[in-house]
Amino acid sequence: MAAANQLDSVPAASSSAVLRVVDLHKYYDLGDNRVHALRGVSLEIRRGEFVAIMGASGSGKSTFMNLLGCLDRPTSGQYFLEGVDVSQHHKRALAHIRNQQIGFVFQGFNLLSRTTALENTELPTLYSKLDRAECVKRATEALAMVGLSDRMHHYPSQMSGGQQQRAAIARALVNRPSILLADEPTGNLDSRTSVEILEIFQRLNDSGLTIVLVTHEQDISQFARRVLIFRDGKVRSDTAVPNRPRASDVLKSLPALDD
Repeated sequence: MAAANQLDSVPAASSSAVLRVVDLHKYYDLGDNRVHALRGVSLEIRRGEFVAIMGASGSGKSTFMNLLGCLDRPTSGQYFLEGVDVSQHHKRALAHIRNQQIGFVFQGFNLLSRTTALENTELPTLYSKLDRAECVKRATEALAMVGLSDRMHHYPSQMSGGQQQRAAIARALVNRPSILLADEPTGNLDSRTSVEILEIFQRLNDSGLTIVLVTHEQDISQFARRVLIFRDGKVRSDTAVPNRPRASDVLKSLPALDD
């Protein structure tokens, strides 16, 4: 989608769009220097897509993910989430969106060390109006979705890196978001465990969840359905992934590891 010169002339999004950005620009002031991190990015991500974002350091991909996750606001341009322009929402409204509509998975897991997998998974529900029983039910279901039913009462120190990342994914799912954002989610994991995490992502995507994943690894991006490549603050390539491998099939050819 080409960048628009005037926002009011931009064609309406397709009915299946869950994310749409129009002519996004982002500047950062670093001392006497002004960095133009995003340079007029316009694109649409449809409901149920699995998109990988790649690019070198300084390409703009992390800035773009921060904007998608409502962790920052663009200097100019528009960001439509579920058809609502959230680009200039105030901080409290953005915090509500982050809690209710977006699930986050990070490279470093970010689990609280003194709480169990179940308690870590419940954390996002503390800011909702759900009663205690419903919070526990949702957390239990989310842990089951990622294969951790038998580890829900374990602490992070009692779990492997792959199990901790699964707990982090469960936490991201507990409020039933419309989109999952994953920032280098396999960066701290070995090759087999990385594919196991991608198998979970593919399964979640098959069930209809929209996933946007940042990675610098070509081997990881191949499991997505679409790959965006950022360079110098712009999208330089936007391609579908033909004949993408199924992570479940790849796992059959990899040696098993002690979990």
